[in-house]
Amino acid sequence: MNKKILIPLILVILALLAGSAWLFMSLQEQKQVNQDMQELAELDKQEMENEYERFALQYSEMKTQINNDSIIQQLTEEQMKTQQLLEELKRVKASDAREIARLKKELATVRAVLRDYVMQIDSLNRLNESLKQENTTVKAELEQRNQQVAGLSSEKASLSQKVAIAAQLDATNISLQLLNKRGKEAKKLKDCTQMRTSFVITKNVTASNGNRTVYVRIQNPGGNVLGGGGTFPYENRQLEASAKKTIEYTGEETPVTVYWNVSQMLEAGDYRVSVFADGNMIGSRTFSFK
Repeated sequence: MNKKILIPLILVILALLAGSAWLFMSLQEQKQVNQDMQELAELDKQEMENEYERFALQYSEMKTQINNDSIIQQLTEEQMKTQQLLEELKRVKASDAREIARLKKELATVRAVLRDYVMQIDSLNRLNESLKQENTTVKAELEQRNQQVAGLSSEKASLSQKVAIAAQLDATNISLQLLNKRGKEAKKLKDCTQMRTSFVITKNVTASNGNRTVYVRIQNPGGNVLGGGGTFPYENRQLEASAKKTIEYTGEETPVTVYWNVSQMLEAGDYRVSVFADGNMIGSRTFSFK
């Protein structure tokens, strides 16, 4: 065969072989990424199931620590709600991103409500040390669930380096203080001219950075909102805010403080503070004032 024909033919064959090899490697790499994403989604769902079960067990444990029928009834209702959400999660496929996101948001609400009850019960238990006796069986089951969550979290952390799953913000350490006209803490409601709400938005390396508008909603003992902060969207409706603030979120812990100027008579009782951002309720807590 003529060399002028043979050499180009060989080059074409080599190029085709190289292209085939590159295509094969690309398909293998994409297949691995898809497997990693599926495995991470399954681990994320399993971790959520274990957290729901752990929260349900914590409600059982708390009911053994108090002797208050009203609070026990409230705990029972919250426990049933948690178990119902757990059953919904078990029926959902890990690939159903919309339902997983909804149940993850519900999980954050369950966590916030549980945190409030833990604080209330802890306050009651200080008055009676005998109420601190623990239910050994429930505690053992809770410890087992904690170990399972810890193991899943370790596996998930490794896979999260390849595929990041965004998570909503979370507000902790919520506080509500009464201030007098000198900006000092007021001891009585009648001396209050301003309410100061403080909290910390926790670290979240998967959340996108940038400006966030945070809304604070304060409800008085009658359930009415202390208005003045405009409105914001939440679950396909507009809610009234007490105050709002725009912050720059960098993924690190971010402390936030907002103020509400008293414009009406304040009554004694429970005031509920709820914090919203990105269309989600990211934290809530109740405070009692005499």
